[in-house]
Amino acid sequence: MEYFVYILECIDGSLYTGYTNNLERRLKAHNDGKGARYTKARLPVRLLYSEAYDSKKEAMSREWHIKHDMTREEKLKLIKNNTLSVT
Repeated sequence: MEYFVYILECIDGSLYTGYTNNLERRLKAHNDGKGARYTKARLPVRLLYSEAYDSKKEAMSREWHIKHDMTREEKLKLIKNNTLSVT
């Protein structure tokens, strides 16, 4: 099974990072108001970036690193410079 770390942009311009094993379904859940509490009040959201991993552990570790160790500016740079980014 493949796992994904993703970064969303909310309607207010804020960024949200999460992980999932089904990126399409998770994005739909966020936009249907059934995702994270943070995104429910900031709809709609759009996918800016994703990375694929072979294990849940790797994806969760990367999500934690992005959320806790990276500044907004570093996240924006990651999105801009990475060939895996989605625009």
